[in-house]
Amino acid sequence: MTEAQPKIEGAPLIAPSTTDHPLYDSVVDACRTVFDPEIPVNIYDLGLVYTVAIDPENAVDIQMTLTAPGCPVAGEMPGWVADAVNAVPGVKQVDVNMVFDPPWGMEMMSDEARLELGFM
Repeated sequence: MTEAQPKIEGAPLIAPSTTDHPLYDSVVDACRTVFDPEIPVNIYDLGLVYTVAIDPENAVDIQMTLTAPGCPVAGEMPGWVADAVNAVPGVKQVDVNMVFDPPWGMEMMSDEARLELGFM
């Protein structure tokens, strides 16, 4: 039995995205084509995409969450995201990982999402 890795004090819960990669904006745009079926806002503006990491070989690793762990599309949404991002020219491969730490909160939504949902 292996012991769980201890959390490093001061380490960020959400890893930084590779915002300086040439494919980053296109990958984000692809994420914006995926919608939570229960909320009329795309998953990126909802704040469900935590990290978009792109390596030098154009492999994309996405860390994302759901509005609630029991979301009815939990098993399907990673595939929707992977399909959308795989369609971006130049992307070599896509891995989408579901994480629940930190848990999603309404403060993670973009201003556009808040406006769309009537919170502004």
